[in-house]
Amino acid sequence: MRNQDLILDILAAGDARRESRRAMLKMASTATVAVAGAGLLAACDSNDDDIVVRPGPTPSPTPTPTPTPSPTSAAPSEADVLNFALQLEYLEAQFYLFAATGTGLTTDQTSGSGTPGTVTGGRQVNFTDPLVAAYAREIAADERAHVLFLRNALGTARVAMPSIDIGSTATGAFSSAARAAGLIGAGETFDPYATDENFLLAAFIFEDVGVTAYKGAIQFLNTKAFIEAAAGIHAAEAYHAGLVRTVLYRKGIATPSLIEATEAISNARDSLDGSDDRDQGVRPTGSGATLTSNIVPTDSSGIAYSRSAGQVLNIAYLSSQAVSQGGFFPSGLNGTIRTSAAN
Repeated sequence: MRNQDLILDILAAGDARRESRRAMLKMASTATVAVAGAGLLAACDSNDDDIVVRPGPTPSPTPTPTPTPSPTSAAPSEADVLNFALQLEYLEAQFYLFAATGTGLTTDQTSGSGTPGTVTGGRQVNFTDPLVAAYAREIAADERAHVLFLRNALGTARVAMPSIDIGSTATGAFSSAARAAGLIGAGETFDPYATDENFLLAAFIFEDVGVTAYKGAIQFLNTKAFIEAAAGIHAAEAYHAGLVRTVLYRKGIATPSLIEATEAISNARDSLDGSDDRDQGVRPTGSGATLTSNIVPTDSSGIAYSRSAGQVLNIAYLSSQAVSQGGFFPSGLNGTIRTSAAN
């Protein structure tokens, strides 16, 4: 699978002293009960003058040490979360728009606070499958709409599009990711615009990450309208991801290397975003009458999983370390959410 048309292959034994400790604890417990019982009798208003109980002195309570507070970071504001989502949408929209139409977002759709960036690479795919071309146009329109919605929701608080790398050169983000995964050698390239299949594989890495990003971020929203909108965008991203996964699985029946490529991408994402192994490609399970597809990546309860913002940036920056730039965002993000997790 080392060719330039595929992407990304991208963790009491006890001793005798226990018996003596048990004996000591038992004696201490018995003494405590005796003192407690004496105290209880003294507290009673008995009419029997022959009973005189003189409880021992009350021990001073041992002061409870003040716990050292754990360092915490403030939860991101709604504007922080929406601006983080907006920049992911900038990336997706630019990729799909270039692939489907040959042009990206207009300058009035990328302005805002922070450092404005440019797009490196990106060109129209010469699709051979008209259905894939139609899918690309639909997703491109949706991603542009997501950008416009979030920009409108944020108003003057929106951030500018940062620099984005969606190129196909040997030093570009796609090629760097493939090379880090061992899929291509030094000086080789991965071109996401060369074929329908390469386009689908590039879409696969973005869409699955987008779904988990929205699911992980929605917990920080409080405004009802924002929660509903984020849930709606999350659902749209899930539809896109399901479509891309389905087409790759269908094409993979005739070209099994496509299915294996999705597994490589899944493994690469898992290697970047932490030690767990939740990410899934589209390889089916079983065989014959028990053959079962894997279009929807879920846990045992059938629930899609989440990623934190830091984990999302691990994949976007192509680094498992805590960094603030790299990969598809060579100069990092604008706004307050900009550092990947340390894994």
